[in-house]
Amino acid sequence: MTQPQKSPTSRATPALLIAGSLGGVGAIMVGLLSFIPPVDDGSGPVPQAQQGEPTAVQFQNAGAFQLAPTVGPGGKDVPLTPARLEAPPPLAAVPTVAAIPPVKSKAAKARTRPTRIKIPEIKVNARIGAVKLTKAGVLGTPPLSKPNLTGWYNKSPLPGELGPSIINGHVSTKKGAAVFKRLGELAKGDHIYVYRSDGKVARYTVSGIEQVSKKTFPTNRVYGNTNDAQLRLITCGGVYNKKAHSYTDNIVVYATLSKKKG
Repeated sequence: MTQPQKSPTSRATPALLIAGSLGGVGAIMVGLLSFIPPVDDGSGPVPQAQQGEPTAVQFQNAGAFQLAPTVGPGGKDVPLTPARLEAPPPLAAVPTVAAIPPVKSKAAKARTRPTRIKIPEIKVNARIGAVKLTKAGVLGTPPLSKPNLTGWYNKSPLPGELGPSIINGHVSTKKGAAVFKRLGELAKGDHIYVYRSDGKVARYTVSGIEQVSKKTFPTNRVYGNTNDAQLRLITCGGVYNKKAHSYTDNIVVYATLSKKKG
């Protein structure tokens, strides 16, 4: 295996959270691979680990060897479980194709973005907006007033290009189900299509899916460098806490580029 090239995601700020609210995307810490700070989903006090004191989460991490050795294939009505924290992303379900060459000129890069995501298996056909970091280092989510809108983190690779592209979406809002309500039904081999403003289309094939606690989110596996074009879809899962307006878990779909157009 060749040495992975650094993706824009790995060069992002060392303290990146995907903050959840109501039925939105849960909090996820994105850090440099050599430094993974504790996760704060905004629903409780600051973890003691930020002050250098051990927490129950650290002890839970120490027992990660009891989890599955790899990310599972998923499937409708199949319980989702997390893989070991040190497990790599799942292997591609089908042969992969070379990444789409990166947009070179600044002008073209500024106007090129993903515009739509289609997932036939779960009947998703949704626009893609851009989400970015706030001054507090928190990654935004699509507005709750637009439940069928997804969000692409604009510091992650363009879909189809080298590295893990990140797209998040709400599972529900106060008004009911949202765009990624059925995300947990996806299974290895399902297709995901991402359309870009430059006419290119990236078809990804799901390689695995897991449901993980926000307290032990697998940062390395989700945001680490890859030597091919990959996609991560993220939403909330688990138990909903009405008081905290937050879910306990995240559902993460892993996919690899298997076809491209344009």
